[in-house]
Amino acid sequence: MEKKLKDLREEYLKIPIPKELNDVVQAALNEKPRKKPRKKPRVGRNILVSAAAVLLIVTASVNISPAAAKAMSDIPIVEKVIKVITFVEWKEEANNSSAVIKTPAISGLENKELEDSLNDKYLSESKQLYKEFTDSMSKLKEGEKGNISVESGYVILTDNETILSVQRYTDTIQASSSTESQFDTVDKKNEVLLTLNSLFKDERYLQVISENIKEQMKRQMAEDPEKIYWVEDDDFTAFKGIDENQNFYINEDGKLVIAFNSYEAAPGYMGAVEFIIPTKVLSDLLVGDQYIH
Repeated sequence: MEKKLKDLREEYLKIPIPKELNDVVQAALNEKPRKKPRKKPRVGRNILVSAAAVLLIVTASVNISPAAAKAMSDIPIVEKVIKVITFVEWKEEANNSSAVIKTPAISGLENKELEDSLNDKYLSESKQLYKEFTDSMSKLKEGEKGNISVESGYVILTDNETILSVQRYTDTIQASSSTESQFDTVDKKNEVLLTLNSLFKDERYLQVISENIKEQMKRQMAEDPEKIYWVEDDDFTAFKGIDENQNFYINEDGKLVIAFNSYEAAPGYMGAVEFIIPTKVLSDLLVGDQYIH
């Protein structure tokens, strides 16, 4: 049985990333759960008559009462639903090591090119991570322990009428621990992927945000001696500033959050760190206040 499972797993990993991934996801979403058969009511005709009567009453009340007609017109039309689901999950335990890898998939976008590109990227990242884990296990000598733990998943950071922000993270423990994350923020109304550059009029934001982060780092260290950031000017590892590819997301309060992976801006024990940038610092640089306010 173990050999068969291993063969099935290896066969699955050989499958190329599907270009029509969205069709698979959508089909899963649209599949209705099977219901247990119910006994037919003995008074089926009465139920039909009652249903017809209710329909007649509603129709009549709308035609007769302007208030009823107004109330019916105020019922909202069901809008498209954009959601994030777990598309596939891999689990592996061997040689005192484990891997749990959850792959998200976005569904409901009318922009299928964007939807497919994001889902293909998520699946490709997960398959690569799983492959790296199994490759490291295969290199172990007989009886050797790997002592590796890999956990990868996702978090929906913001989901409102305007934007969807999704974080994909990977926590790795092997002698030491590290956390790496990637973020995607989607404009749900215009169905476009937001970049840091797209939020600002020009590149002045890079220096403004960088200086604000340095101020926050120094203030936090002054208030808490257990916190350490690489911000000292004479330190060759010091944080110099962000660039246009910096990890970011927009939180539920409409604030810009700059995120760093482990070891990027602080010692490993600090883990992944984030800084909320005050909107008043950015107001003159923003293209508009649709996203950040």
